[in-house]
Amino acid sequence: MLSHWKFRGSDTLFALILFGMFIPYQSILFPLVQFMQRIGLYGSIPGLILVHVVYGLPITTLMFRNYYKDVPKALTEAAKVDGASIFSIYRHIFFPISIPSFVVVFIWQFTNIWNEFLFAVTLTDTASQPITVALTNLAGSQVVEWNVQMSGAIITALPTLLVYIIFGRYFIRGMLAGSVKG
Repeated sequence: MLSHWKFRGSDTLFALILFGMFIPYQSILFPLVQFMQRIGLYGSIPGLILVHVVYGLPITTLMFRNYYKDVPKALTEAAKVDGASIFSIYRHIFFPISIPSFVVVFIWQFTNIWNEFLFAVTLTDTASQPITVALTNLAGSQVVEWNVQMSGAIITALPTLLVYIIFGRYFIRGMLAGSVKG
């Protein structure tokens, strides 16, 4: 909606949101751990979810903005003339046509979160660590059991593979939306 809903400072807000994409995880790790301890979410899955939501906002905002900028402004102007609010414009115009964009964002975020390791190992305790940390812990220090490691890798990769199989056709449609002007 940032592409159609202009208000004072909207471009600055968008730039600040995008700035979050360029902050390396490692540079904020220590303050992030302290913050999570202060709010009582350190070592828990809800804390890890909060971090992934906050770190996912910039890229998902950019994806949705690029998708919505190709929607003709005449649609939103006609809705405003009819007395629609910004929420009803989104609900009746933008949401129905943005299913491919939601699928692209879902697949992108799911894959990034599933494969992420740094936050998983530092912000959770051993009882609530995700499968990527468990997969790393399968590696033995003296003896390498390749069958166990490969089984773990296959089990770890299955959810991502299933998401791509189920939503793959929407992913391609969503990625190509707005790429060709005609």
